[in-house]
Amino acid sequence: MPQTDLLKTDCSKCAALCCIALAFDKGKDFAFDKNPGEPCRNLSGHSCTIHDRLTQEGFPGCVAYDCLGAGNRVVQEIFGGRSWQQDPRLTRPMMEAFSGMREVHRRIDLLRAAATLPLDSQDDQTRRDFLARLEQHRWSGAELNDFEVGLALEIDIFFHGIRKYVSAERSAGW
Repeated sequence: MPQTDLLKTDCSKCAALCCIALAFDKGKDFAFDKNPGEPCRNLSGHSCTIHDRLTQEGFPGCVAYDCLGAGNRVVQEIFGGRSWQQDPRLTRPMMEAFSGMREVHRRIDLLRAAATLPLDSQDDQTRRDFLARLEQHRWSGAELNDFEVGLALEIDIFFHGIRKYVSAERSAGW
C-alpha cells in the first residue's frame, strides 16, 4: 500500500537541507544571492530567523518552494535523524541525497498525476508499477546517486510515451 503522506513536507523532521543545498539569485524571489552548499544567512540551527516574514523580507521564493517531503525523508530514513549541522562531514552526502530524493519525489508526484489521464490498461499498469517501486523502496544514498541514470531514465522514457494522452485530453477539452 503506498504511503499517502510520502510527499508531505515536514520541516520539523528535516535539517534545513533546502537552506544549504539550493542556490538562488538575487531578484524578485530572493533578496540576495546564495551558492549551493552555503548555508542561508537567515538560517539559525534548523530554523529560519525570518520564516514568519519571508515575503516581506524579499523571499517569496522560499514561501513557494516545496521539496515534496524529500528533506525530511533524507534526514530520517537515510541519515537516521543526524544532521550536517552536528556533523559537518555529512554536508556533502546529505546534499547529494537531497538532490536525488527530490528527483524521486518529483517522479512520484508526476506518476500520481498521470492517474488522471485516460491511460490504456497496459500504460496504467506500468505507471502503477513504477509508482509502487518508488513509494515502497527504502533508498540509500548510493542508490539515490544512481537513480537519475537508471530508474529515473526508464520513468522519463515512459512519460515521453504517454504524452499522447495529454494531447488527447487537451483535444477533448479537458
